[in-house]
Amino acid sequence: MRTMPKLARLWGKLLAILAMTAAMLFIASPSLAATTAPAPAPDSTTSAPAEPFRDTISGVLRNAQGPVSGVRITATGEGFTGETLTGENGSWSIGVPERGTYQVEVDVTTFPEGVELAEGTPNPREVTFTNTSNAAAIFPLGEGIVVQGASFGEQLVERLIAGLSFGLLLALAAVGLNLIFGTTGLTNFAHGEMVTLGAVLVFGFNAAGLPVWLAIALAIVGGAIFGYTQDAWLWKPLRRRGSGLIPMMIVSIGLALASRYVIQFFFGGATQQLPGANSPILEFGSISISRNTLTSLVVSAIVIVAIGLLLLKTRLGKATRAVSDNPALAAASGIDVDRVIRIVWTAGGVLAALGGILWAYYRPGVTFNMGQQILLLIFAGVVLGGLGTIFGALLGSVLVGLFVELSTLWLEADLKYVGALLIMIVVLLFRPQGILGRKERVG
Repeated sequence: MRTMPKLARLWGKLLAILAMTAAMLFIASPSLAATTAPAPAPDSTTSAPAEPFRDTISGVLRNAQGPVSGVRITATGEGFTGETLTGENGSWSIGVPERGTYQVEVDVTTFPEGVELAEGTPNPREVTFTNTSNAAAIFPLGEGIVVQGASFGEQLVERLIAGLSFGLLLALAAVGLNLIFGTTGLTNFAHGEMVTLGAVLVFGFNAAGLPVWLAIALAIVGGAIFGYTQDAWLWKPLRRRGSGLIPMMIVSIGLALASRYVIQFFFGGATQQLPGANSPILEFGSISISRNTLTSLVVSAIVIVAIGLLLLKTRLGKATRAVSDNPALAAASGIDVDRVIRIVWTAGGVLAALGGILWAYYRPGVTFNMGQQILLLIFAGVVLGGLGTIFGALLGSVLVGLFVELSTLWLEADLKYVGALLIMIVVLLFRPQGILGRKERVG
C-alpha cells in the first residue's frame, strides 16, 4: 500500500526538475515566450518592423577584382518590399517577414564603372526558402562563376578535418553520457535534452541582450545546474530506494520527452541561428574549411585533453574511475560514492551543454529537438568505443564522426547518418563490449 506515496513523490521530483528547466528558459530570455502585438489600424502604415526579421535573403557581390560595395539590392514579395546596399566586403542581407518566394533585383545603375552582370544572369531572379531561415541569391559578375572541381585528395582532406571536428564534438556529449553510465549503470535517454538546453540557453541569453561570450558561459553554468539538480532531486532518491536500472531508464525516457516539450513551449518549433553561425570559409591552399569547424575542433580537443588529464592525474579522477569499476569496493575504501556521482552528473551537464553549443554552430541552427537528432549518434560512439569506458567513448565518437563525413564522398548527404547507425548494429552483433570494453558474464 506504500506504492502510491512513492509514485507521488517520484512525480513530484519530475515536476520539480521540469519546473527548474522552465525557470532557466524563462530567465534566459523573456523573448522566448512569444507575445502577440495588437494589429495596426487598417489605415495605418508601418515604415519598419517592430523587431528584426529572423528569416533573411542574403548574398555576396564579387568580381575578379574583389568585392563590390554600395550596390542597391531589392527583395519583393506579397505585401513586402525591402532593400539594402552591399557592404565593404560585398555582402548583403534583407530580412523578410516570412519564408516564401521573393523576387530579388540588383539595381545595375548603382554598379561602379566597369562592373556588370555576367551574361545570361536573370535580374530580377526568383528566390524560394526551403527548410532554413536563410535563402541565398547569387548574381555573378563579369565572366560569371568559374567552378573548379576539387580533386579527390582535396575533398578527402576537407572531409577528414570536418569528420574529426564532428567526432570530437560528439565525444564531448558521449564522454559525459559514458561517465554517468560507468558510475551509476544508468542509460540516460534524457542526455539529448541536456545537449539541446546548452544551445537554447545561449540563444535565449543573447536574445536578452547579453554578449555572446557571456551567454555561452551562462549556458554552460545552466547545463551544470541541470545535471546537478537531476541527480539531487531524482536519481539519488531512486538509487536509495533500490530502484532497478530498467525502471530508471524508463524514467529517463519520460524525462526526455517532458523536457523536450517544455523547451519547445518556450523556444518554439522554428530553427534559429546563433550569432556568428554563418562563418567565413578559410582557405589553406586548395583546402577550404569553415572557421566554425576549426573552432569546434580546437575547443573540443582542448576540453577532452583536460578531461583526460583530470581522470588520470587527479584524486577526483582516480576516485571516479574506482567508482566506475566497482562502486561497492570504492565505498569500502572510503570514497564518498554519492559525492563522486553528483560531480559526474554536473560534469556531464557541462559537457552536454558545450557539445550542444558547438553542434548548433556546426549544423548551423538551433531547434527544440536537436538533442534528439544527435542522441543516436552519441549512443553509436559510446557503443562502438565500449559502454562505461571513458576513452572508449572518445575513440568511438571520433570514428563515428569520421565515418559520417567521409561517407559523403560516396553517399548522398541525407544518408550520411545511416552508416553510423549501421556501425552500431554491426558492433552489437559481433563485439557487443565495444573496441575498448571488456567482456562480462550476464546471469
